[in-house]
Amino acid sequence: MRVTNSPASRKRRKRVLNAAKGYRARRSKLYRYATEAVDHGRQYAYRDRRNKKRDFRALWQIRINAAARAAGLTYSRFMEGLKAAKVELNRKTIADIAATDEAAFQELVKTAQDALSAKSGKA
Repeated sequence: MRVTNSPASRKRRKRVLNAAKGYRARRSKLYRYATEAVDHGRQYAYRDRRNKKRDFRALWQIRINAAARAAGLTYSRFMEGLKAAKVELNRKTIADIAATDEAAFQELVKTAQDALSAKSGKA
């Protein structure tokens, strides 16, 4: 007699079909096609969780650069000045300040410029 372990197989198939809810046509109805669709979907999700971090960092850099150029500095010189001044704010926070609080960002620019001039005076 052939043993199929029916309860476990059914549970496994049901889990895949539930994960495929919302997919179109046979990708949501038939196990064979649902497994492929779910596997691909999970690969995309894994990849894009990493790409999301990359995309947001790029967005923050663009926002900081735009605000810094409006204040008369480039992005790289601004970040160099903040590093020289030992300001430990991450790009997400700096971008938020640049977008919402003009006065606070001007203080950061002033701090960066002072640190850059002190740095060039030393060398």
